[in-house]
Amino acid sequence: MSLMGIDIGMTGCKAAAFSLDGRQLAIAYREYPMLHPRDGWAELDSRLVWTSTQQVIAQVASHTTNDPIAAIAVSSMGEAMTPVSADRQILGNCILCSDVRGGQYIDALKAKITPEAFYEINPNILSAAYSLPKLQWLREHEPDLYHRAYKFLLWGDLVGFLLGCDPITSTSHANRTLLFDVRKEDWSHHLLSLTGIQREKLPAILPGGAVAGAVSAAAADSLGLPHHVKVVVGGHDQCCNSLGAGITRPGKAVCGIGTVQCITPTYDHIPPSAAMLRHGLNVEHHVLKGLYVSFIFNQAGSLVRWFRDTFASSDSARLLQGQDIYDLLNAELPHEPTRLLVLPCFQATGSPSYISDAAGAIVGLKMTTRRGEILKAIMESVAFYFVDSIHALKSLGIDTSEFIATGGGAKSDAWLQIQADVFGAPFVRPLVTESGLVGAAILSGIATGAFASAADAVQSFVKRQRAFDPDPARHRQYMDLYRKYRQLYPSLRGLLATL
Repeated sequence: MSLMGIDIGMTGCKAAAFSLDGRQLAIAYREYPMLHPRDGWAELDSRLVWTSTQQVIAQVASHTTNDPIAAIAVSSMGEAMTPVSADRQILGNCILCSDVRGGQYIDALKAKITPEAFYEINPNILSAAYSLPKLQWLREHEPDLYHRAYKFLLWGDLVGFLLGCDPITSTSHANRTLLFDVRKEDWSHHLLSLTGIQREKLPAILPGGAVAGAVSAAAADSLGLPHHVKVVVGGHDQCCNSLGAGITRPGKAVCGIGTVQCITPTYDHIPPSAAMLRHGLNVEHHVLKGLYVSFIFNQAGSLVRWFRDTFASSDSARLLQGQDIYDLLNAELPHEPTRLLVLPCFQATGSPSYISDAAGAIVGLKMTTRRGEILKAIMESVAFYFVDSIHALKSLGIDTSEFIATGGGAKSDAWLQIQADVFGAPFVRPLVTESGLVGAAILSGIATGAFASAADAVQSFVKRQRAFDPDPARHRQYMDLYRKYRQLYPSLRGLLATL
């Protein structure tokens, strides 16, 4: 018996199978492009993402014939919803959180309900990043598609639906729509009435770890899965990531470094609204009952990928089989902090700033600047974005003395050392850094009775590999550089808004 975790992200999807003692039996990955039909728009071809997801499931399943998969759960990005028909056909693309469409609908909502009153129902910071304004945009600009859609499904829901289950979302995913009542754990009648979104366009809601159904016989045969594989409700990627990093109790934070970087502290209650709202912190259900999380996030791996494609495409083409372009690029990073400043606003930013009218900037270039210094400055800027929020977490009594680093970026020694040096706190890398996959697999194991509790599962699955301790001298250098970084956006704001 083995357990499968699936992770659907903005730049690629993964699947992995794990034995009950936490050994990774097989893993597969497919990358897909982000689409930009117009300036400021960001979409994924949902049909291509589903094709890629089927490929990684089938590839992993082919390596588990001696340890057949018993259950599947999905960890996936939030916000992006795909329209589907009742006969399980994908009708269009999904619009990503970084897409600027829908801001006018947030302004209209603010005229009907104050941010404070809204936060009491759905504790998120109102912005165009969420599902609601995208649904409203579709209803106005693509009414035929909107009305033809049987449901609009987030990616965790969509995978389960296409595998043969009823349309079901998790509490953590439902929160990302702006239409969820966090205390009633159901769609908010009040918010639906204010926005005119029909409840029947949305899936049912279950907590993470609930059994949604089973993979249909037809889907199982096409993917090489055994019959009667259970489909377990997963959750928002950073919630699964938190569980997969071993966090089953309040007070700790995980730092996921993927397409976006997200710092996720964990609570055992819904914190006081006024303080959270003041610091721009949201509240959302964890995938474990009785726990809640907040997200502080911004673009990260997407910036490094942009650098790779812009500055190292010819190197990528010349690599021999088995060589990694990031090993080549990391070898060019200077040892000491750079003298460059990068504003990481290449697309709309995440919380707490939610800047949608800016552009990125690289400041301080000289004739002696080399590409390794530019890459390191990008990595530094990713960390700088979070410094003020780390201070806010400390003021709220959240433990920031150590971060568990996960995701693709956690494989980079150089990047983890930069983060440790900027934050002045150790960064711990687990043995398996794809913690979203691990968290999804753990959920499927708990739901099927393979583990008595999340703590038992974590004991089997989560092992530490290495800690990256901060260098005090470099931390002081970075704080000097950070004070200059803080001047960047205010100084350039007017100009960047025109670009």
